[in-house]
Amino acid sequence: MFEGFETAQIDVGEACLYVRFGGEGPPVVLLHGHPRTSATWHRVAPLLVRAGHTVVCPDLRGYGRSRGPRFTADHAGYSKRAVAGDVVTVMRHLGHRRFALVGHDRGGSVALRLTLDHPDTVSQVVFADCLPLTEHLSRLTVEFATRWWHWFFFAQPGIPERVITADPDSWYRGDREAMGPENYDEWRQATRNPDVVRAMLEDYRAGLTVDRQHEEADRAAGTRIACPTLVLWSLQDDLEDLYGDPRVIWRRWAHDVRGHGIDSGHHVAEQAPEALAAALTDFLEPGPHLERRPRTEHRHKG
Repeated sequence: MFEGFETAQIDVGEACLYVRFGGEGPPVVLLHGHPRTSATWHRVAPLLVRAGHTVVCPDLRGYGRSRGPRFTADHAGYSKRAVAGDVVTVMRHLGHRRFALVGHDRGGSVALRLTLDHPDTVSQVVFADCLPLTEHLSRLTVEFATRWWHWFFFAQPGIPERVITADPDSWYRGDREAMGPENYDEWRQATRNPDVVRAMLEDYRAGLTVDRQHEEADRAAGTRIACPTLVLWSLQDDLEDLYGDPRVIWRRWAHDVRGHGIDSGHHVAEQAPEALAAALTDFLEPGPHLERRPRTEHRHKG
C-alpha cells in the first residue's frame, strides 16, 4: 500500500498522530471515518498523487496507530475541535499552511469543524457520506434511530467497551478481499486494541455532547463555510433515503455547494476508488503541470 509515500509519528501536543504523506503539488488531506484508519485511502491516494497533488492521510486521534489524551468525563479530548487542531498542526509540521480537505463519515465531522474553526487554512472541502451532526439529531425519527442505533449505544458509559472487545471480529465484520489484505490487517489490528476501541467510542460520545454544542453555537452565530464545497454520497448507502438530496441540507452551512452520488456502498474509498478519485480531481485545484479537465456528468438517484 501507499507505494512512494512516507510515514511519520507527529507529536501535536496532547496527541501523537500516525501520518502517511506523498506526492507533489497542491496539498489535500484525506480524513477517514469509523472504524477505519488512514489505510482506507490506499486505492485513492495514489490516484490523487498521479493527478498532481500532495496527499496527506492521518489516523485520527485515537484511531489506528495514533494516540490521544486520557479520557475525561466531558469527552473534550476527543471533540472534533481537538481533532481538527491536530490536523492543522500536522499540516504545518509538513510545511502546508493552506490545503484542501476531504472527510468521509466521522472524518466529515472533523472536516466541518476544521473548516469553521480555521477558515483561512482550507482552500476547498469535500464531505462524503455525512451531514453535520446536529442535522441528523434535529431530524431524529424512528427510522434513523433504528438504522443508526449505534450512535446511542456508543454513548452509554462502559457497556459498549465490554461488548465490542469481547469479540471485535464479530462486531466489526470486515471483508479482507473487498478492503484489500494490508488495509484489512491494519484495520483488524486496530479494532482489537482496547485503547483504540475506547477512543472510537469517545469520538461518538463527544459527537452527542460537546460537538453538538459547538455546532449549535455556529448555527446561532450564523457561521458558514466560505470555501467551495463538494458533497458526495454513496447511492447504495442510506443517506439519500433518509434525507433526500444531501446538498440541500449542506446549503444551510455553506455558500458554494455542488456534488453528486456515487454508485457504491458506504466505504466508497475501498469500493469505488476510481469514481471517488475522479470526483475529487474534477473539483480540486489541479497540480501545476496539469490542466483541469472538462467537468463530467455524474448519475445520482432520485
